[in-house]
Amino acid sequence: MGETKRILVTGATGKVGRAFIDRFLADPAFDAFTVRALCHNRVLEPRPRLEIVKGSLENREDANEAVRDTTHVLHLATSKETPESVMDVAVKGIFWLLEACRICPTFQQFLLIGGDNSLGHFVYPHPIPVTETQKHTPYAGCYALSKVLDEVILEQYYIQYGLAGCCLRAPWIMEKDDFRYQLSFGEDVFGGPRWRDLVGAEKADEYFRAKAVPVMLDPQGLPVKRNFVHVEDLIAAILGAIDHPKAHQQTFNICMDEPVDYGELAAYLAKSRGLPSVPVSTRYHSNWLDNAKAKFLLGWRPIYDLKKMTDAAWEYRRSEDDPRIVWYPG
Repeated sequence: MGETKRILVTGATGKVGRAFIDRFLADPAFDAFTVRALCHNRVLEPRPRLEIVKGSLENREDANEAVRDTTHVLHLATSKETPESVMDVAVKGIFWLLEACRICPTFQQFLLIGGDNSLGHFVYPHPIPVTETQKHTPYAGCYALSKVLDEVILEQYYIQYGLAGCCLRAPWIMEKDDFRYQLSFGEDVFGGPRWRDLVGAEKADEYFRAKAVPVMLDPQGLPVKRNFVHVEDLIAAILGAIDHPKAHQQTFNICMDEPVDYGELAAYLAKSRGLPSVPVSTRYHSNWLDNAKAKFLLGWRPIYDLKKMTDAAWEYRRSEDDPRIVWYPG
């Protein structure tokens, strides 16, 4: 019999958490693992090799109990633009987790899912490809700030205690029909920008009826290039980083090989689905998140490109028991 391992997943009921647990438990390479899901407001259905614990990372006791007897921690839990809770959930939460890991005799590896909002993604101009060595440049707001603090706290635990961990830094994560709805001029838009706020309600309603898609333009009038990752590609990177010796105390950009060019996206939708497009001027900038480090060290490769991401989103059909619910706006 091999060593029994246990991975704690925080944020287990979210988009990435649910998909990760499904794929992880189905992968024979991880048959020696049990998954412990930390749930707060929502819970998962019981299944073999899945332990469910309830609690909040705001509380040290809950974090300690969640980490007890674990070998690995996958930290997904976060808080969006909620100033009243973001420091307790996102910043204090990772601190309590890392403190528990530091003294846990079975602990082996901490995996943090970061975000390119710690680098400002398309809010700031990035004239060269964005690598893992770029300094933190969060855009305004408490969410981006919390993602910076998460990364910095983890890095300090590397220095102070030699903690084994890595950070997988992802841009906007897509699944199912998310990619389609991020282009909607309607109230059903997923994430930002809210296109109807940029063009006005009357025009937005007209474009919505015509099934038009926006072409995001930068201040120079050029189509914006924006980074995305499909949830399946992110999970592949997480699985590849577990116990990988070259992941030790590293940060990786996990994204598509090329950012999505909104002009190219509109052209593909016109050709493949006959959809019209509308140019929309914005204050946003193109940037190119470089994923070469993850390819070189982890041997990871993304499967999704612009066409595959688009086709998957437009061809996805939801069942009656799979309603489109946005727990947070992106």
